Amino acid sequence: MAAMAPGGSGSGGGGVNPFLSDSDEDDDEVAATEDRRAGLRLGSGSGLDPGSADSLSPQDPVALGSSARPGLPGEVSAAAVALGGCGETPARLSIDAIAAQLLRDQYLLTALELHTELLESGRELPRLRDYFSNPGNFERQSGTPPGMGAPGIPGAAGVGGGGGREPSTTSGGGQLNRAGSISTLDSLDFARYSDDGNRETDERVAVLEFELRKAKETIQALRANLTKAAEHEVPLQERKNYKSSPEIQEPIKPLEKRALNFLVNEFLLKNNYKLTSITFSDENDDQDFELWDDVGLNIPKPPDLLQLYRDFGNHQVTGKDLVDVASGVEEDELEALTPVLGSLPTSLETPQTVENSLLVQKLEDKISLLNSEKWSLMEQIRRLESEMDFLKNEHFAIPVVCDSVQPSLDHKDSEDSGQNPVISSSDKQKDKEIHLSKSGEVDSSIPKENFPNSVPRREKEEMPSSSPSSKNTVHFDKPNRKLSPAFHQALLSFCRMSADSRLGSEVSRIADSEKSVMLMLGRCLPHIVPNVLLAKREELIPLILCTACLHPEPKERDQLLHILFNLIKRPDDEQRQMILTGCVAFARHVGPTRVEAELLPQCWEQINHKYPERRLLVAESCGALAPYLPKEIRSSLVLSMLQQMLMEDKADLVREAVIKSLGIIMGYIDDPDKYQQGFELLLSALGDPSERVVSATHQVFLPAYAAWTTELGNLQSHLIPTLLNKIEKLLREGEHGLDEHKLHMYLSALQSLIPSLFALVLQNAPFSSKAKLHGEVPQIEVTRFPRPMSPLQDVSTIIGSREQLAVLLQLYDYQLEHEGTTGWETLLWVVNQLLPQLIEIVGKINVTSTACVHEFSRFFWRLCRTFGKIFTNTKVKPQFQEILRLSEENIDSSAGNGVLTKATVPIYATGVLTCYIQEEDRKLLVGFLEDVMTLLSLSHAPLDSLKASFVELGANPAYHELLLTVLWYGVVHTSALVRCTAARMFEL
Repeated sequence: MAAMAPGGSGSGGGGVNPFLSDSDEDDDEVAATEDRRAGLRLGSGSGLDPGSADSLSPQDPVALGSSARPGLPGEVSAAAVALGGCGETPARLSIDAIAAQLLRDQYLLTALELHTELLESGRELPRLRDYFSNPGNFERQSGTPPGMGAPGIPGAAGVGGGGGREPSTTSGGGQLNRAGSISTLDSLDFARYSDDGNRETDERVAVLEFELRKAKETIQALRANLTKAAEHEVPLQERKNYKSSPEIQEPIKPLEKRALNFLVNEFLLKNNYKLTSITFSDENDDQDFELWDDVGLNIPKPPDLLQLYRDFGNHQVTGKDLVDVASGVEEDELEALTPVLGSLPTSLETPQTVENSLLVQKLEDKISLLNSEKWSLMEQIRRLESEMDFLKNEHFAIPVVCDSVQPSLDHKDSEDSGQNPVISSSDKQKDKEIHLSKSGEVDSSIPKENFPNSVPRREKEEMPSSSPSSKNTVHFDKPNRKLSPAFHQALLSFCRMSADSRLGSEVSRIADSEKSVMLMLGRCLPHIVPNVLLAKREELIPLILCTACLHPEPKERDQLLHILFNLIKRPDDEQRQMILTGCVAFARHVGPTRVEAELLPQCWEQINHKYPERRLLVAESCGALAPYLPKEIRSSLVLSMLQQMLMEDKADLVREAVIKSLGIIMGYIDDPDKYQQGFELLLSALGDPSERVVSATHQVFLPAYAAWTTELGNLQSHLIPTLLNKIEKLLREGEHGLDEHKLHMYLSALQSLIPSLFALVLQNAPFSSKAKLHGEVPQIEVTRFPRPMSPLQDVSTIIGSREQLAVLLQLYDYQLEHEGTTGWETLLWVVNQLLPQLIEIVGKINVTSTACVHEFSRFFWRLCRTFGKIFTNTKVKPQFQEILRLSEENIDSSAGNGVLTKATVPIYATGVLTCYIQEEDRKLLVGFLEDVMTLLSLSHAPLDSLKASFVELGANPAYHELLLTVLWYGVVHTSALVRCTAARMFEL
């Protein structure tokens, strides 16, 4: 037997690949399967001839299974062997016949294996499927020995205990028989039924588990009976007495006590009264508070205590004559609501019937809906009354106004009332009542279409009339029948319509105006949003925004905007852009007051949110909403929010967004008192440890702040002088060790202010009034200005347009070349105050600090390039040359040597003389370096300033040839000192 291959692989299709039958990895599976089948046959007591196994010789095709005959399906060979006793292989048996034989002879494991293999190969057999999915086939019949099936009942012996899995189980020799559990194929634990060795302990555990489960079921069944008994233990007469006189308190029933105990304990746990809950559980140790079924099996679990308390007020019955002016419900409408009640027998005395609870729930929904409609209508009436007062003075007719405000509603009002549409002002109160009652009728939320015969009296009276409103009413053909309305309603109750749930009531009530659509969306969206995939939630943004814009209820609008800001847990860049776009659209639509009242609080709430993406959204929305806010809010609340985030937020990305939003705020702020606060924010932003934040400051915040400063007239009087003074203070304090980071911070800020300064000079020039765009506009050279860090640092953007800048530049060059700077205050400040102060600062910096030299070189290079060649040649170079005074007479004077050894030399050479690289500029640079080399060599002065010049210029390959020219000059010089210096420069 061990030589046989299994009929089908457990994992593959139906048949076995003959080439794989002998592989090592299948050996264990083959052996286990054959042992299992052998065991089944030996213990089954089914009368299989023991010799039939021997009669199969190794050469028999059936004995060899699929290996010998690849054409025979694996299932057939396996089944043929299982059936055994045949001596010869059938030519071709149908699988159904094999399955029937296996079931008949109770080879259930084999049949199960066959069923599994067929399932895996996609050829399910109905006979096997039906057998294994029926639990009845596995319940042991009483009085039948475990090993034998009852005659005539297929499968009376269960898989668990029957079929003689072990020979000793039928003898009753001290072994526990497996109880017949209600198992189906789906619930079978294959691991438990496997044949790998003796599993007696597991068997015993399984049996005990099952018996315990059965015992619990019995206990619960008994408890159900007790519950029923408890229900009826109060005598009927006594109960009637309690009903007739409510002041007599009926004693609490055991069942009620257990239910209340459960609810109280649940309430305590939900609200974190854990110690009280533990004490309460100890005092009721006869009750299991984990399981509601412990209270009583046939008792549905009520809502929690809080829900019961909130619902309490909704169950007080009022007389029918007490009707709210805006939500009167007619009897016919009640009937239409509850068609089921018509068919109820009158003998039912219990008030807690299902139908009653459904009716109550439906009426509660209706009341809340009508209340919300009432408030919105009251608002509308107040608005209409104020307009009526206004228009009364203008002598306009009122219906025109009403139509313009809400055509659909008032059109119906005036027509339904059947009166003259012109309402005199003295009838204002009457008009109010008509509005309320009629709008209540128009917006009636009852699905009358569902019940044609339950049309309310009002509609029945109006239908025959030829009033204009009849064209708005939908008519249905009435059948020519004499059935009673009650019968009709009972009949229609069999239509399976679900109007008793929240969703059902929404579905059954079609919105008939824009406002009711908004109300419906306001109710439904909070339920829709949580069920939409996070990745797709931005698709809901237009719907949420539209509803939030147009919804009449402030509370609902607030909830919708809250949903918008909490729509996505961690919104990515694209999703944040979408939400921001929506916020801006909302702001444009509703105006500054509602933006302040409704959108800003949502930002404020999330300012300290744990996710940086959400704080990022807040920072970005402050900037995006800035143009749409009231100006006093912009410069107070929003500025404070951004300041707080800049100081406290640890995420670089959030602070970067804050800086950009601050820049936008600076573009809209117009309160001069906030100038100093802005300056402090600028300094803290420039000193931020994050490179991203500093970069954003230079690109957005600083140019925007500079623009405001220029408007206030503080650029030349405060901003630039303050930064220069801070640099001077740093240099004074840093004689022993200069804080290069701070120097870089202030100098880079000054560098970013150069375009704003030049724009100010142009706009305040004597020729600015003459700069008109007419005729051919001159082109600006591409290399005229250094490349700006951001569009806000582009001079043409600051001026207004590239054409305007081109005209101004032409006039600027002409003015400098021919007419001078007389009366040009802004330019004179640059020439007479800024440049001298800068040159003085340059003289104080340490020449050996490569970083400082480089920073100042870049600054002067940008300044000269921005202000142009004429300005550089006529205003900047002369001031440097005057200080340096390069001439042979100065060789021995200490003053000359002093200035030549300072950083002024490398900064003039690399920052000013390299600005323009035409032939004459190059000659000037070469001549300057040769003079410095000669003078320093002859006066035995330190060569640090010359070295710094060579290092700075040598960093750019374009100047290598020029430096070689200078060195060659030194090499061939007549003085040995100069030649020695040239040799030292070669080392660099």
